[in-house]
Amino acid sequence: MKVVISGSNGYIASKLIAELETKNIEIVRLKREFLVDVDQLISLISGSDVVINLAGAPIFTRWTAKNRNEILVSRVQSTKNIVEAINTLAPQYRPKLLISASAIGIYEPNHIQTEENNTLAKDFVATVVKSWEQPTENLSANVRKVIFRIGLVLGKNAKTIQNLLPLFRLGLGGKLGSGKQPFPFIHIDDVTEAILWSISNPKANGVYNLVAPQSINNTQFTKAFAKAVNQPAFFTVPAFALKAILGETSSLLLQSAQVYPERLINQGFTFNYPDIESCLSQIIKK
Repeated sequence: MKVVISGSNGYIASKLIAELETKNIEIVRLKREFLVDVDQLISLISGSDVVINLAGAPIFTRWTAKNRNEILVSRVQSTKNIVEAINTLAPQYRPKLLISASAIGIYEPNHIQTEENNTLAKDFVATVVKSWEQPTENLSANVRKVIFRIGLVLGKNAKTIQNLLPLFRLGLGGKLGSGKQPFPFIHIDDVTEAILWSISNPKANGVYNLVAPQSINNTQFTKAFAKAVNQPAFFTVPAFALKAILGETSSLLLQSAQVYPERLINQGFTFNYPDIESCLSQIIKK
């Protein structure tokens, strides 16, 4: 099997590539410069079995005009070019499957969102995600398509864990804002397993919410994290302080939808880390 991957230096892609290599699968990495050259993409994608699109500039940064443009263009243009390259290929040379990353930021906050019962937001993040997914609507009908709307990815090397762990170990952890905001999360191993599942399962098709089945809020996450490191977590970072430091980017920390992976569960996918306790226990081993 030949698998083509964009965003190969990212956290998810690095973990996925390591897993694929253990299965002796041929990997083609789409470097950033290749993503702006459709002719180069056509050559690299030709004869592959699967294309996995994980490219995108980091979104957790101040949303200046320059950064907004990079966040949007890095996702939309690369997806558009990949789809164009696939469609240009003669049918016998096209991949059988396109897997494209997306995000739960597309959903209106403070609602319970499944793939079928959903309300889409209208803010900057939602606009980016809608624009990110839109090019895949033009994908050739004979290429299977899977879109994963991914929650906050947790793992030993995830930036969230690396930033929080030293603070929590010192007893300086705490909730953000009111702490009532939903906290959809997913363990990195379940992300890679879901991608592998979609490759091997020919019935996998369309949009999937890639989050753990357990619904928690920020306060519950904070308590679970503190318990995992056996330290108290009395502090609170006020919403106004986050807004002052991060500007509009603070919305990533202060609001979210309550997202449920209904289609994955209904189609038999099994999560290795379905709740925050098992997730953090694996990450923060004593």
